[in-house]
Amino acid sequence: MLRKGSELLKGDREVLLNLDYEAEAQTTDGYGSLQNGSYIPPRCLAAAAVDDMGGDDPMYSHCNTRSNQSVPQLGNYFRDGRTRIDFVLVWEVRSQRKRRGKGKSQGTTEEGEAAPKEENSRSERRKAQLAQWREKFVQNLESAGLLMEKEETANEKKTIHFLKLSAPWDVLLYYAEELCLRAPLQAQPNLDLNTSAQVLKRLCIPNVMMESVPNRPLDYYTCAFRKSKMNRFLGCNDHESYFTNTQRHRVVYEILARTVYGKRKRAEVGVDRLVNEGVYKAAFPLHEGPFQLPKNEIRPDELNQRQILYHYWARWGKWYKYQPLDHIREYFGEKIALYFAWLGFYTAWLLPAAVVGTLVFVSGVMSMGTNAPAKDICDSGGSYLMCPLCNTCKAWNMSDICTMAKLGYLFDHPGTVLFSVFMSFWAVTFLEYWKRKMATLAHHWDCMDFHEEEERPRPEFAAMAPTMEQNPVTGVKEPYFPENTRLSRMFTGSMVIIMMLCVVMIFLVTVVMCRGIISLMMFRTGSPVLRTEAGTIANISGSIVNLGLILLMGQVYTALAEQLTKWEMHRTQTQYDNAFIFKVFIFQFVNFYSSPFYVAFFKGRFVGYPSNYGTLFGMRNEDCGPGGCLIELAEQLFIIMVGKQLINNIQEFIIPKVKAWKQKRTLAKVLGKNASHDPRRWEEDYKLVECEGLFEEYLEMVLQFGFITIFVAAFPLAPLFALLNNWVEIRLDAHKFACEYRRPVAERAQNIGVWFNILEALSHLSVIANAFLIAFTSDFLPRLLYQFKFGNDLSGYVNFTLAYAPLNYTENPMCRYKAYRDDDGNFSLFFWELLAVRLGFIIAFEHVVFFVLRAIDWIVPDVPGSLELKIKRERYLAKQALAENQEALLVSRGRGAAPASPGTSSPASDASFGNMS
Repeated sequence: MLRKGSELLKGDREVLLNLDYEAEAQTTDGYGSLQNGSYIPPRCLAAAAVDDMGGDDPMYSHCNTRSNQSVPQLGNYFRDGRTRIDFVLVWEVRSQRKRRGKGKSQGTTEEGEAAPKEENSRSERRKAQLAQWREKFVQNLESAGLLMEKEETANEKKTIHFLKLSAPWDVLLYYAEELCLRAPLQAQPNLDLNTSAQVLKRLCIPNVMMESVPNRPLDYYTCAFRKSKMNRFLGCNDHESYFTNTQRHRVVYEILARTVYGKRKRAEVGVDRLVNEGVYKAAFPLHEGPFQLPKNEIRPDELNQRQILYHYWARWGKWYKYQPLDHIREYFGEKIALYFAWLGFYTAWLLPAAVVGTLVFVSGVMSMGTNAPAKDICDSGGSYLMCPLCNTCKAWNMSDICTMAKLGYLFDHPGTVLFSVFMSFWAVTFLEYWKRKMATLAHHWDCMDFHEEEERPRPEFAAMAPTMEQNPVTGVKEPYFPENTRLSRMFTGSMVIIMMLCVVMIFLVTVVMCRGIISLMMFRTGSPVLRTEAGTIANISGSIVNLGLILLMGQVYTALAEQLTKWEMHRTQTQYDNAFIFKVFIFQFVNFYSSPFYVAFFKGRFVGYPSNYGTLFGMRNEDCGPGGCLIELAEQLFIIMVGKQLINNIQEFIIPKVKAWKQKRTLAKVLGKNASHDPRRWEEDYKLVECEGLFEEYLEMVLQFGFITIFVAAFPLAPLFALLNNWVEIRLDAHKFACEYRRPVAERAQNIGVWFNILEALSHLSVIANAFLIAFTSDFLPRLLYQFKFGNDLSGYVNFTLAYAPLNYTENPMCRYKAYRDDDGNFSLFFWELLAVRLGFIIAFEHVVFFVLRAIDWIVPDVPGSLELKIKRERYLAKQALAENQEALLVSRGRGAAPASPGTSSPASDASFGNMS
């Protein structure tokens, strides 16, 4: 079964990896390995008669097709009921009869002379090319050792082909070693990794969130698989269940991604590019079965994995239960499981933040009546005649804004200051404990030491790269794009990004002017109510317009960023993803946060004073409303954050259902009267929606994290709304993955990638933003300084904050406006004292918070101590299991011994391993 030699190694690489392979008729067996070429599986299928359909489908001499006789369907197996289906390739072909009729009617004249059309000829050549690629690809898959079986679903117009693929035991063994799959050494009890469950148990509090989920995957001490040490691993004699379904389809996908189907100069390799080219309509692993629970009652442990996920996770009734993360990982892989683990961890941490924020808001409501400045305003009558708010407006009395002054206290009282400090600590502490959780899960799921293998070039990169160069790691020639050209393209792309950010700024100015126009219209109505609430109406209207522009620009820019990232020609998928995420996040950050930043830090700063007002395009610069800028910021955050969440949830609920309905309708037309037969798994999964990845899910949550940390001083209820949204989000995402999406290919991951770096940047930015928000936007420091200088109470504070219009202002002499200025419009001494206090507060706030955060980082280790001990135990067991000879084993124990011959083991070593397992 084994072979060695340079010739065989060269042949194997030519078949499935070396892009220099150009043979049109491959007849040599190969297995698709990157290195050492030690095994060739035998031919797996006998030759059969070539399908006489011809045309677009000149294949398969090696594939079984559906017979006319009815064959019992046996779930996710071939017709023999034993061979497991690991992957399915799907393509559609127009029926031969219709194609011939169309060609006859369009390809000849009435006199019988040939009159081919150029477009028809081009289309036929394209179809022939796709068919040739398909045939070559399947031939190489057979050479790689995959088992195949073909099914067809047809009507008068279209035939849908399903090619079922399965990896035999020998192929699984080879790729398990090459992909460094983890193999079990010793079983151990499933650990309770749920911190909240442990705390509630210690406090003897009943835990309603706990639920026993059947068929929980076992936990093992593991190490990298080695075929030569097969007898050392648990369960090695059970060929049917030794590899999980997820591992099996990962192996098959690896073969599909490596297999060549064309020529070297075009770098035609991999199933992903074949799907992009339209050779295949879809390529996916199968779900384990239907997600609906069976009508007849069965034991919970008899449910399939998908039914367990639906019943114990994806249903709305499970919104308060813990997520079965081990089951999610077993079914979807580590990358998707880590997303749901992070989302659940983040949602759990939102609970204390939401409770504290709600208490702060309630305390503000209860203390509204005790607010001395608001009382002073409400009882002032006509004492404070305020200067007009626009050039054509009239003077007004401050008592008119009594209600807004009381409401403004809800978002600007000492409790909000303390809450912003609390949230600064919360953000970084959350990330520190997530690192511990992430390390624990990575080890528990056997991917702590996982590093991406040397990635192959992306299919799009391979298709468009101008030259070929030798890879210094693998030694194989592969597509190459000059780095200088890529850098110049990235620089050009950054200029496009800057231009788009300028467009966002233009829209922001437009919204500001829109608010000014609405306010002016409200004042000109003459209605006392509209005049009083003009600022609020304008702010809410502008926020709604801003939300619409944000969502529109987000869709446009995401499409633009995708094209720019493709144009930059990144070699690997990881480089492409990181570049794309960076572009989109930078734009969305400015897109979503520019308006709140303007209200928080710029609005009301450049108003000027009577007789010397600042203007923008002829309009007076905006001033903060009667209740202050914080209440306007709270209104903006509520509309933008909550409005975005509602729209996203509606889209996530409706769009997959619409796509699935279209897919089912297409397949139903082909099935016709045969639609009543027992559904076959590959047909049912083809009706589902293709999984589009986790980018949109992460982006939505990261933007939400920014809202609840950067501007939390103005909106204490933000964590509560985020918590309510995330409860819905988890159910929507779970339902999509379990019920509406085709099963994605399982991907390994040990963390959430670049998103963690973005979260860390946002958490640090939130400390700085909250410091400036409290210092310059809130009235907390002015009130504090006034109490320190003039008395413990705030009597007279309102009058102190109002300046008199300069003497040269003749339109409304002696009117008042809010500023710390003298009668000539110059800043008063109190203004400079207050500025010094504000700057000192920012410096002290940042230094204290960052010092405490560094202390938390130092005190809380990234890897728990119990996990370090477990890692050492696992390494010890792996060293014993994979020791090449007795000397290595004894040296590892520090005893020393005479060397043994390679490939042998002593009874002592076998006995020690036997005791271990």
